[in-house]
Amino acid sequence: MKQVNINGKPVPAIGQGTWHIGDDPKLHDREVEALRTGIENGMTLIDTAEMYGYGKSELVVGDAIKPYDREKLFIVSKVLPQNAGKRDMRRSCEESLKRLGTDYLDLYLYHWRGSIPLSETVNCLQELKDAGLIREWGVSNFDTSDMHELSRLKHSGNCAAVQDLYHVGSRGVEYSLLPYLRKNNIAFMAYCPLAMNGTLRKGIWANAVLQKIAAAHNATVQQIMLAWAIRDGNAHIHTLTMILPIHRKGIFLLPRHLKTVKRRGLFCFRC
Repeated sequence: MKQVNINGKPVPAIGQGTWHIGDDPKLHDREVEALRTGIENGMTLIDTAEMYGYGKSELVVGDAIKPYDREKLFIVSKVLPQNAGKRDMRRSCEESLKRLGTDYLDLYLYHWRGSIPLSETVNCLQELKDAGLIREWGVSNFDTSDMHELSRLKHSGNCAAVQDLYHVGSRGVEYSLLPYLRKNNIAFMAYCPLAMNGTLRKGIWANAVLQKIAAAHNATVQQIMLAWAIRDGNAHIHTLTMILPIHRKGIFLLPRHLKTVKRRGLFCFRC
């Protein structure tokens, strides 16, 4: 599995997302098995959130990781905007830790912006890091203007990662956010690298250009989308919410393939 770095710590470039995991109790055993299958195939980064299933996703993740050496995993969770202040953030973090069955998070993300002042949220995140409850903190669903605002705050230099929507059909982050993150050595985490459910995903998965490239590599469209997403060697961590045969090795997209993807219209900015 290709490795990238979050503040100097190597992590797999493709991780496991858990949105909707835990929603149906009848699927618990299958979901645990799916997460363990991912771990066994090198996807040791698992991304969850207190919002997912109102904590039920974290419970499933906690069950899934029990047999493994905790130090060899990279567990990410997120705090809801209404809990991201002095009154509730520590409680939220401790409840996430309890559900996950661990005493620390490798990365804790501010899920999206709310009404609590950003300075208060950042101070609380740093306090959790100083207390040893989290090893790193970051933000999610931030744009470039949000990052400029963050950069003016105390402790802003400790922001280790930014998570946003990014895939072959949604590339708005390329306009200014990714260049900003590269310049400031902040890791980028992409969610929904295979596109969200709906007509956009159906259109991309059925796209003739991607199908042609996939056939040339004896691969699936989904494998090509993941190879494209981690193509440039930057710190992109792509979280999946499904189990796919992604462990195929040796998919190297040629420059002509990358140019074809851009030229044929798979290039819609969505900020």
